[in-house]
Amino acid sequence: MRFKRTFIFILAAISLSCTAMKQNIHLQQQSQTQTSYVIPGVENLLVNHLDLLKGKRVGLVTNPSGVDHNLNSTADLFADNPAIQLTTLFGPEHGIRGAVSAGEKVADQTDPKTGVPVYSLYGKHRKPTAEMLTNVDILVVDLQDIGVRAYTYVYTMAMVMQAGAEHHIPVVVLDRPNPIGGDVVEGNLVEKGFFSFVGLYPIPYRHGMTIGELARLFNEEYGIHCDLTVIPVQGWKRSMLWDETHLPWILPSPHVPHWQTVLFMSSTGTFGELHTLSEGVGYTVPFELVGAPWIDGAKLAGTLNALNLPGVRFRPLYFKPYYGIFTQQICQGVQIHLTNPRIYQSYVTGLYIMQTVMRLYPEHNLFAEPDRVRMFNKVMGCDWITNDLKNNVPVKEIQANWQDELSRFQKIRSKYLLYK
Repeated sequence: MRFKRTFIFILAAISLSCTAMKQNIHLQQQSQTQTSYVIPGVENLLVNHLDLLKGKRVGLVTNPSGVDHNLNSTADLFADNPAIQLTTLFGPEHGIRGAVSAGEKVADQTDPKTGVPVYSLYGKHRKPTAEMLTNVDILVVDLQDIGVRAYTYVYTMAMVMQAGAEHHIPVVVLDRPNPIGGDVVEGNLVEKGFFSFVGLYPIPYRHGMTIGELARLFNEEYGIHCDLTVIPVQGWKRSMLWDETHLPWILPSPHVPHWQTVLFMSSTGTFGELHTLSEGVGYTVPFELVGAPWIDGAKLAGTLNALNLPGVRFRPLYFKPYYGIFTQQICQGVQIHLTNPRIYQSYVTGLYIMQTVMRLYPEHNLFAEPDRVRMFNKVMGCDWITNDLKNNVPVKEIQANWQDELSRFQKIRSKYLLYK
C-alpha cells in the first residue's frame, strides 16, 4: 500500500511538472509573439523575399536604425548571409554607424565591422554616382524615418531612387513603422522656391506615411519612375504608435533618444533653427524644452496652459544647457508634457509656442538672424508663416490657410498607402 501511494505521488508530481513546462513554453511563445508582433521589412525580406537579392551584387543604404527585432544590424545580417553578396554600403546623414553630428558632412570609409566600402550620401554627393554603383546590381534601403518632413533620410532614399532610375538599377525599400502613427496628417506643404534637403517635395510637415509609402508616392507623383519594390511591415496598423509595435527603439539620430522625442521635435525642431530659443538640444531632454535666459517660466507655462491645447501640458522649469545655444547660462522656460499623444497637434502646438513667446516678449526678436530665418523658412516650406507670425496673425487663421492644399495632398496620399 505504501509503495502504491508513493507511486501515485510520483505520477502526480510528473504530471504537475509537465503542466508547468507546457505553461512555461506557452508563456514563452506568447512573449515571443508579443515582442515581434510587428515584423519590419528587413525580416520580411530575409524570410519571404530573399530571391530578390540572390545572384546580385547588393548596395545597402542603412544606419544604426536598420535592425531586426533582436537588434541585429541590417548591414551585419546582409554581410553574414551566404545568400547575399553585399558589395557596397551607403551612409546617410550621421553616417553608416550614426556617429556624426547633425549637419556635419560624412566622409567615405571602410566599414570597420563588415569590411565593406562605405560611400557617403551626406558629403560631396547626395546621390550615388556611377562610380559608386560600379559593383551594384540592386539597391536596398533600410532606414528608420520619423514621420516628420524635415528629416533627411527620406530624401536620401529619393536620391537613391533617382540614381536607380538613371542607371537602370532596381531599388528595394525595406519598410518600417511610422513611430508617431499613420493617421495624423498636419501642416502646410512645401512651396516652390523652398525645396531643399529638408523638404524636397510638396508634402506636409507630418505626412502620416511610412518610408515605403513615401517611396511609392515619390516614385509616381514626382517623376522618379525607378524599378521599385517595397517590402512591407507585417502586423502594423496606421493607428499604432511606436510603443504598440513591441519593436526596440534605436535612436535614428543622436538627438532622438526616444520615440516620443519625435513628437516634441515636430513642435520645437522648427523654431530651434532660429537659434533664438532653446529647444532643449544641449540639455538632457532634447526638443522637450522651450526656454531662454530672459523668459519667466511660470508666466510662459500659465499662458500656454490657458490655451487648453489638446494632449499637452506645460511645466515651468530652470535649466542650464551643456552645449549649443545659451551654453552654461541659466534659462527659464517650460517642459512639454504629453497627456495624450494621439490628439497632440505637434506642428500647430509649435506655432502656438512661438506666438505666445512673441506676444509675452515683443522686445526679443525671434527672427533676428537672416541666415537662420532662411533655414527656418526651408524647414517650414514657405515664408508666409514667418510673415504671419511677425504680423500677429492668430494660429487658427494660419492653420486654416493650409487646409485646402492639405486636403488635396490627402487625396493623392491615399493612392500609395499600404496599411489600414
